[in-house]
Amino acid sequence: MSLDVSLQGPPVKVDCYCSCGEHKHEREEPAEYYTANLTHNLTEMAAEAGIYEILWRPEEVGITKASELIEPLRTGLATLLSDPDRFKKFNPANGWGDYECLVKFVRGYLANCEETPNAEVVVWR
Repeated sequence: MSLDVSLQGPPVKVDCYCSCGEHKHEREEPAEYYTANLTHNLTEMAAEAGIYEILWRPEEVGITKASELIEPLRTGLATLLSDPDRFKKFNPANGWGDYECLVKFVRGYLANCEETPNAEVVVWR
């Protein structure tokens, strides 16, 4: 099981074909600026860093736009980097995900939030 995050923009028209492959149609789909995936095995580590809610449940803390994630992600990343040994204690025993994986995920998510601050935050868990 995993967390999927996406930063999306306004819908754009895309071409699609019916099942016969001969008839072209247009439909609207959200523009996807960024997407990433993270194992649920890192929820305790994220909670320890104070970023569980913003990653897994942003809608429950009122986050809908990428711009609203920037400061919490910066703070969480700084916390993670400040004491790696504190967080490595939460590395899952099964080896699926680890401290470095969470740091990389947060860095990538933060960079993309900074690049597309008006994007809508969408999560699947």
